[in-house]
Amino acid sequence: MNNLHIHTGNGQSESRATFAASGLTGHPVRTRPTHLKTLEEEGIYILREVAAQFERPALLFSGGKDSIVMVHLAEKAFRPLNNPFPLLHVDTGHNFAETIAFRDALVRRTGSRLIVGSVQESIDKGRVQEETGPEAGRNALQTTVLLDTLKKHSIDCAIGGGRRDEEKARAKERFFSHRNVFGQWDPKNQRPELWGLFNGRKNPGEHFRVFPLSNWTEMDIWQYIAAENIAIPSLYFSHTRNVFNRRGVWLDDSPFITRYPEEKVVQKVVRFRTIGDATCTGAVLSHASSLEEIIAEVAASRITERGNRHDDKRSEAAMEDRKILGYF
Repeated sequence: MNNLHIHTGNGQSESRATFAASGLTGHPVRTRPTHLKTLEEEGIYILREVAAQFERPALLFSGGKDSIVMVHLAEKAFRPLNNPFPLLHVDTGHNFAETIAFRDALVRRTGSRLIVGSVQESIDKGRVQEETGPEAGRNALQTTVLLDTLKKHSIDCAIGGGRRDEEKARAKERFFSHRNVFGQWDPKNQRPELWGLFNGRKNPGEHFRVFPLSNWTEMDIWQYIAAENIAIPSLYFSHTRNVFNRRGVWLDDSPFITRYPEEKVVQKVVRFRTIGDATCTGAVLSHASSLEEIIAEVAASRITERGNRHDDKRSEAAMEDRKILGYF
């Protein structure tokens, strides 16, 4: 338990005890780009709309940078009260250990209620079937687990950290995304959102997904994290890791992945641009060990952050197919 380190972006790290005791600290104060204030105000406005329009909203929390920023915005939106949204984490059972440790530390610091939907539990109950073989993954299984968890806790709005710049299917989303009684999304039948007015009306059994960060970019997220002094998991910063290459994607040498015979494990200096299931989240070769270096790297990159997500490479429409069925 004492070996957890929360990276603070300045080449230093702090222990779990320090993180829990003193909160999110460590980044030097940085100048905030002026447009971030507009994005922040928009996000806070949408979160307050969710609190006003829905009875049992929850914030989808993956442990990644976008969901961490959403928690930060919620804290700002409702001060001096605590964040009113419970954190909902769909646990694949194949997460990076650093992600789960960070999640638990953040829950303790904020006093948030944590709801966990377990993919392994759903497999054990026969609700979903485990994939097998070297290409097996649990990402697709999350849809059933998420929908079951929303129903179990009567959640009528799930707040997600999706951004329109991430992937073409996410670019089609509105801020308020209606889902039918089966949790399905119809990209051709979305409600207009004129003059900042959001329609959260729904029939019994239906729910909404809301995306406060829709207009943010990956660069905006990193600049905001730097300006706001927000702690993030150490996975985002360069470190030496055992990895192997699968069709151009560097994957973690995880016990949950079956390698092909020709896939050899090597040590590389890498970092992760996104954090998800360890079986499908690819690393990038990088020496960026500070927020300034990450921001410079993102500015120069010609590959999207999901370009190293192995699950997105299953088909051209992989993300949209999953979203239509009820994925995040």
